[in-house]
Amino acid sequence: SPHQLIVMLFDGAKTAIGMARHHMASGELQAKGNAISKAINIVDNGLRASLDAQAAGTEGANLVTNLTALYAYVVQRLLQANLRNDASALDEAESLLDNIASAWREIGAAGESHVGQ
Repeated sequence: SPHQLIVMLFDGAKTAIGMARHHMASGELQAKGNAISKAINIVDNGLRASLDAQAAGTEGANLVTNLTALYAYVVQRLLQANLRNDASALDEAESLLDNIASAWREIGAAGESHVGQ
């Protein structure tokens, strides 16, 4: 279902960020960059691209706008983590995505998987 796909994207981003953290700690710069690139791709081309302001309706449009801005910020933090070897930027990006993923899972549990789709 579309809802399950979004949950899988959140899980994939979390896994990629975890791998980036591991590679950063090990000094494996190329692997770190690849993992961060994967996380950015999931956030930008998966999560952000799945947002549909028209489908969300008037009331959901603000949510879509806010999520779009939040995903752009997460991508920015991931880029900074890569450029600066900044583990705290990885932590922040992961925390933000975890918060959204948690809310998304609650929506799914309530059977309201149409938000943002």
